Amino acid sequence: MPKSRVRRKATFTPPPTSGSRGKAPRRWVVPVMLGCFILGLTWIVVYYIWGTNLPLMNSIGAGNLLIGFGLLGAGFACATQWR
Repeated sequence: MPKSRVRRKATFTPPPTSGSRGKAPRRWVVPVMLGCFILGLTWIVVYYIWGTNLPLMNSIGAGNLLIGFGLLGAGFACATQWR
């Protein structure tokens, strides 16, 4: 009985990744992220320590917490863009 030929499969080559090589790094993300973190934390600490003595912070009142946590939230939003 004759032997059948063995078919050889081509070696697997993965498809090229489309998104990771073509994009330039975003160099602005880390300074903006750290700036928002530091500014938000500083805003909250200054409000708790000297908030009643500063006219601007005294007039805003509890809105200072919204400003501080808003800056912290903006820092976390920038952290999602960091590669």
